[in-house]
Amino acid sequence: MATLKEVQTKIVSIKKTKQITSAMKMVASSRLRGAQNSMNAFKPYASKFGEVLGSIAGKAGEDASPLLISKEEVKKVNIILCTSDRGLCGGFNSNLIEKAEKFIKSKLQDKEVSFTCFGKKGRDWVKKTQMSIQNEYLNVVGGKFDFTVASTSGKKLIDSFLNNVVDEVYLVFSEFQTIARQEFVIKQILPIPSLENMTDIKEKTDTKDNSVYLAEHICEPSSDVLLGEMLPKNIYIQIYDALLQTSTSEHASRMRAMENATKACEDMIDELQTIFNKTRQAGITADLMDIVGGAEALNG
Repeated sequence: MATLKEVQTKIVSIKKTKQITSAMKMVASSRLRGAQNSMNAFKPYASKFGEVLGSIAGKAGEDASPLLISKEEVKKVNIILCTSDRGLCGGFNSNLIEKAEKFIKSKLQDKEVSFTCFGKKGRDWVKKTQMSIQNEYLNVVGGKFDFTVASTSGKKLIDSFLNNVVDEVYLVFSEFQTIARQEFVIKQILPIPSLENMTDIKEKTDTKDNSVYLAEHICEPSSDVLLGEMLPKNIYIQIYDALLQTSTSEHASRMRAMENATKACEDMIDELQTIFNKTRQAGITADLMDIVGGAEALNG
């Protein structure tokens, strides 16, 4: 059985760990609020952009932009993998990596796969597997970043697609649902899916007859020209939204992980305190037995 000193030392050590995890939980909670605010502030712009794009897409032709045209044979695929730069967030990064790994094994076994990595955890995994890294962006997810990051990476991917360096581009990220739930998503962004899907991005319902209609937009210049200008921006918006969602999900995962760690510390402290009390009581009982035994010996 451990001595009183050893048990007491463990209790002190775990209490210090609890203070650290509790502080990290509060930091993650604060950053989560900021990330949620940024994500929610971007939603109206993305929603309105999708509405206008859907309206213009209904008028434009299928050959309005080369970004809409699928390659005859898909040989080279780029995956944008969004992970965090730091750990201590539960299974957040491992689940994202597992999602990408399963996708490669099930769909891209005979393809040449390269990666655009956001975050050190995903970058390190790609290097470990010795797969190709086309571009990497560190210290983005989980920190402060602006739209420039998405537009810069998006331009490089579009150039690679137009120059036949890659034939398809997929986005792997964490979609924020609630603090307790995040969904890991794979989305194709190049070539852009059919225009018919875009018209479903933003629909409105007439309260009089419940008919579904899409807002009508007057196009100047033509729909084809506008669509050619807007489709690249749509790529940037999807990347930026994925980064915002992943950043918010990371903070939520870290907050939950630190909360669970704090509770685990409390349970360990309670258990060790029980052991400490039993050990101390056993010591006191042994001392009393020695005293009583000595007294009986003297009386005898």
